[in-house]
Amino acid sequence: MSTRILETYENRPRYVKQICFIVGVILLITALSLPYVEFNGLVTNGFSIVNSIIQGMIAPNWDALLNFTKEGIPYLVFETVAIAFLGTFIGLVLSVPVAFLSSQNIVGRKFATIGTFMITVIRTFPPFVYGLMLIRVSGPGPFTGVLTLAITSIGMISKMFVEVIEDLDNGIIESLDAAGCNTLQKIRYGIIPQLMGNFASISIYRFEINVKNASILGLVGAGGIGAPLLFAMSGFRWADAGALLWGLILLVVAVEALSSWIRSKLG
Repeated sequence: MSTRILETYENRPRYVKQICFIVGVILLITALSLPYVEFNGLVTNGFSIVNSIIQGMIAPNWDALLNFTKEGIPYLVFETVAIAFLGTFIGLVLSVPVAFLSSQNIVGRKFATIGTFMITVIRTFPPFVYGLMLIRVSGPGPFTGVLTLAITSIGMISKMFVEVIEDLDNGIIESLDAAGCNTLQKIRYGIIPQLMGNFASISIYRFEINVKNASILGLVGAGGIGAPLLFAMSGFRWADAGALLWGLILLVVAVEALSSWIRSKLG
């Protein structure tokens, strides 16, 4: 038995060439990237600013944390959650038809290419860029944040939905074809019931991302906790900045804990 094991071990597949090639490619890309990233050192008072931020988090402005008016941090936190939820919901609703119209096993390769191209175009721009564009259209405020997150959510959710749809067993679709079902009937009665679990999990995951994106969008005036945080740091109000950071930390932890619990129930 030991001899056979040794022979099997000696005859094992060796991927030395492949590993060396991959490592070489990574080193080459790293070498080509270094000239574009210059490190000019820290600013003069960089360490003092870091120390001030830490001190602000150790001794935050408790009045702001416990202020339940529109000027308080709890209101900003709930506003951020509302922006993230509405943006995710709108993006989810719009992503479902886009995903089905981009799936080769539903509409065919040629037509699906058009939908895939649309998804790629949407995914090209980050949320911050959409926020800068949309703020010129709808003005500053939470509504701009909702529109921004809805558009960016379409790109990611649709792409992940397409992958789930195309992984379906083709036998199911062929059986529905044999029964004389049209495309809408195949989607409604044969496909959607099998996809609900994966769709829900993807949507919850996107909501987590949107909560963090909603915080960033506040920097461009799209509502949420981001703008007050920027103003607090720009004004060297470190106690207020610490309170806002604690509010953001508690928000992200709570959302991730809740989403993990929901996904565990779905699984």
